[in-house]
Amino acid sequence: MKKFNNLIILAPLAYAIHHYEEHIMFNFREWRLKYFLDNNNIPTEAVLCILISVLLLAVFFQLISKSRATSHILLFFLMAMQVVNAAFHIFFSLYYFDFSPGTITAIFLYLPINFLIIQSAFREGLLKNTTELIIIFILGTSTFVLFELLGPKVWLVSFFMCFIYYFWMRKISSIV
Repeated sequence: MKKFNNLIILAPLAYAIHHYEEHIMFNFREWRLKYFLDNNNIPTEAVLCILISVLLLAVFFQLISKSRATSHILLFFLMAMQVVNAAFHIFFSLYYFDFSPGTITAIFLYLPINFLIIQSAFREGLLKNTTELIIIFILGTSTFVLFELLGPKVWLVSFFMCFIYYFWMRKISSIV
């Protein structure tokens, strides 16, 4: 189970369990409203459906094409949805000295699973160097922050930009 295409299947499962911790076991929305503006009034179930659909589509496209481009797109979504989200939960739990619902799965699922996925991406040549990873991380962080500020329309723009990236990478790959 060390192959990239095997490990990525764990990401949607981790997201579902994380959502369960945030909204079934605890009340993340209530915690969030104590510290942040209420600028995202979309029900958590809708956010779950949108984000898990995007993640499953990214996994599906990677499993079909098995290309560097689709692996980068999948890693981008994992950065925005899981890695940066984990950093958010951990940082603000410590900053406010108040447990942020979602921190447990962020630490014990998101970080280890994504570490293994990234490690396999390097091992299989899907990521060529740390610069690629850093760029993907910065894009994921920007998307996460913009989503928190502006809401789900950010995901629509990101999804569209991923298609542009995919076709651009295919064109570059055919030239080389």
